[in-house]
Formats: sequence, structure tokens, C-alpha cells
Amino acid sequence: MSDAQPKTDKDLFQFLDGLGIAHSTKEHAPVFTVAESVALRDEIPGGHTKNLFVKDKKDNYFLMTVEEHASVDLKTVHTVIGAASRVSFGRPEKLMEYLGVIPGAVTAFGVINDSAGKVKIIVDADLMAFDTINCHPLRNDATTSIGSKDLLRFIEATGHEPLVLKVTA
Repeated sequence: MSDAQPKTDKDLFQFLDGLGIAHSTKEHAPVFTVAESVALRDEIPGGHTKNLFVKDKKDNYFLMTVEEHASVDLKTVHTVIGAASRVSFGRPEKLMEYLGVIPGAVTAFGVINDSAGKVKIIVDADLMAFDTINCHPLRNDATTSIGSKDLLRFIEATGHEPLVLKVTA
């Protein structure tokens, strides 16, 4: 495990600024679930996300970013994402170690902390239909809006290959 501190939202914003990626962030009360965050929909337009941090039996880790109301069949998604077996949720310790976030703050932006490339990131193809995608900025008391194509550019800039796959039912 690395002794480096996880990057903060300010580090994330500096990284995005350095890439010339437009972003805006709205502060709000902490939200831990999609259900809790629904009240923000009128204030923040675009596609809102939920994120699934999963692993297979060979300890390969995946982060799936999907539209908040979409459902993912955990019994079959391994055939789409290239996992070695069925997937299960990753432990909170690995979530912090690899993505630098706690449960309830999981976000596509977490790959900024995965400098070792331990996590494969998958963005659901249906989510890419939105011009703007909304994600937590490494903490769950704010929402950052970014263009969908810019999200892919951000992921690439972290050294990850964003896989755009249809993983939702």
C-alpha cells in the first residue's frame, strides 16, 4: 500500500484545469446513495452517476460508472467487462487504497488516485448519451459537472483506458 495521501477535490480541479477541461461544482449536504441525491436533480442538469467498485476472483478490480437509475446484472456483467469470473463488491479498504475514496463517495474521478493502474474503468455506453455527466469530486458533499467527452479525456490523462461498454440492463 502506498503511503501517499489520496488526492483532494482541489487536486482534481487543478488537474482538470491543466487539461483545459471545463467543470463546475455545486456544494450540498453529504449524500451516500442515489436515493438521497435525487433532490439535487432540479439544481444540477445532466446525467447523474452511480458507481460500482467490483472485483473478480483473481483480484482484478473494476469501476463501472453508469446512469444513476440503470441496473447492472452482477451475475452476468463479467462477460462484458472482461473479468475472470463473476464479480463481487470490492472491500472499502481497497476502495481507499486504489481510488482514494470512501463508500458513498465512489466516483469516476477516483482514477486520479490509481497511479498504479490497478482498476479498469468502464463507462456505460448509455451514460455517454448525456452531454454533461455529474460525479462526486472525491467527496460526497459536492457534485462536479463535466462534459461526457471531457470525462473520457480526463480518464485517459490519468493513464487509464476508458472502456465505453453497455453494462446496464
